[in-house]
Amino acid sequence: MRYLKTKYILFIRWSVLLSLLAFIIVSSFNAGVAEFYSRNLYPAISYIMSAIVSLFTFSLDEWAIFVMAVLIIVLPVYWRKKRNKTWKSVLFGEVEFILWIYVWFYIGWGINYYRESFFSRAGIVPAEYNETQFRQFVDSYIDDVNNSMLPAGVFAEMDKSYIRDEIKRSYSHLSSVYGLSKPHSFQHPKKLSFNFLYSGTGVLGFMGPFFSESHINMQISPLEYPFTYAHELSHLLGISNEAEANLWAYQACLHSSDRRIQYSGYFGLLQYVLINSSYLLDEDEYKEKILMKLNPEIIQQLKDKQEHWLNLYSPFWGEIQSAIYEMYLKGNKISSGQKNYAQVIGLLLSLPEQKVKFVSE
Repeated sequence: MRYLKTKYILFIRWSVLLSLLAFIIVSSFNAGVAEFYSRNLYPAISYIMSAIVSLFTFSLDEWAIFVMAVLIIVLPVYWRKKRNKTWKSVLFGEVEFILWIYVWFYIGWGINYYRESFFSRAGIVPAEYNETQFRQFVDSYIDDVNNSMLPAGVFAEMDKSYIRDEIKRSYSHLSSVYGLSKPHSFQHPKKLSFNFLYSGTGVLGFMGPFFSESHINMQISPLEYPFTYAHELSHLLGISNEAEANLWAYQACLHSSDRRIQYSGYFGLLQYVLINSSYLLDEDEYKEKILMKLNPEIIQQLKDKQEHWLNLYSPFWGEIQSAIYEMYLKGNKISSGQKNYAQVIGLLLSLPEQKVKFVSE
């Protein structure tokens, strides 16, 4: 009887596992199925998970990843030595365990990588490069960032809970056409146990896919916090593409009525404007149109930011993390890898007046 019960449980377990794997595979080939998940299933999954883990102040995702890594190594030894299982059974159990981790990652959040593109959801076509349009965008952006500039010191006084409420307010009024979930009051960035690892690899924040948690590097500067929080929150709301996450961070910050949050949005976009301009403009024009027009205090803030992270950065661990993350992004249909972050400018130029739709408040 016990043998039959064990076989029945094994059958049920593998039936569920293979069904979920099939759904993930279908989603990876069919954007419509993935979009159904992102709009109808993921909001409920993230709501439930976020509500449960909000009872904990620390990151469950961090410890889950650590525990899973340990178990992948320890379980085969335990099964073989303590349970006297055959190597065939050990291998079978190890494969099942890894597949459950894979399923948890994609059902919990990862299928968002396969959803319809921003252009399809927004009902627009990607803008082809137009030299005149790009120059006009750069001129307008430089004027805006200069006019919105605030001393870095004013950000130290800002309460982080206030910033989070403001950013959530922006997202809550975003048009439903884009397919983002609505933010909830109990969704807060978690305290990190291994923060030194993220500082050493240049990671400002990340999405926790196993427990629907967002994370912000605890050594981030106050000026960077609003934009970075808005970026990571967009991931929690169902966005996987890094360029699109930057777009939402920029738009959410600008939609705030607080000038400090608005400036953090402009400042957060600055490095991507500089990257694109350095590629698309000749050296003299880049210096004249960008560097010479930028307020010197903004340039100094940018230098302070770079120096802050360089002092914390470990080249050894940073290069390892960068290589792994590059493979991770490309393996999840982000073909441009980490260059995807800078492609936010292309998204902006494709939008009418470089703006997304917000519903009335």
